[in-house]
Amino acid sequence: MKNEAFDFIKKEMLYIGLIFLIGLIIFKIVFFKERLIVVFRIVLSLFWLFALPGYFIMLYWKEKLEFIERFIIGTALSAGIIGVFSYYLGLLGLNIKYHAFLLPLILILTGLIAAARKKDLQQQ
Repeated sequence: MKNEAFDFIKKEMLYIGLIFLIGLIIFKIVFFKERLIVVFRIVLSLFWLFALPGYFIMLYWKEKLEFIERFIIGTALSAGIIGVFSYYLGLLGLNIKYHAFLLPLILILTGLIAAARKKDLQQQ
């Protein structure tokens, strides 16, 4: 069972890496005057803020949706959730410089916990 999960994660991380590489190439073409490291930081920031949290949130529905569907829906869902939570955390007084680190991390952990709990419930 653990070998199957490892193979699944390995395959999906390969897909995410390919999407990251395609995004990096597209951004480098669009921002051709910028240095590669600047473009890399932009793409990495977008992935950290929107793509990865959305992907991990959508792991809950991995049996029902294909990878690309989960990735696209998750990215839009993550953008919405991070926007709303960032607003309310700002109202609570949390400085905005912490939002870019805390919110994606919280969403990633929430998605992993939800997927693990669903898997445990299915095994029982």
